[in-house]
Amino acid sequence: MTGNILGIGLGLAGCGCGIGMGLIGMGALGGMARQPEAIGRLQTPMLIALAFVELVFLLSVFVAPFLIH
Repeated sequence: MTGNILGIGLGLAGCGCGIGMGLIGMGALGGMARQPEAIGRLQTPMLIALAFVELVFLLSVFVAPFLIH
C-alpha cells in the first residue's frame, strides 16, 4: 500500500518539476529571442532557477521514502 502511494507521489513530483523546468526554459528563451543582447543577464538566473527546481525533485526522491515508513 505504501509503495503505491510513494510511486504516485514521486510521479507527481517528477511531472511537476518537468513542467516547471519547461516553463522556466520557455520564459528565458522567449526573453532571449526578444532581446538577444540580454542573453548573459537571463542565462544565469535561468540556471539558478533550474537548479532550485531540480533540488526540490531530488529532495522529494530522497526524503519521501523515509517519511512513508
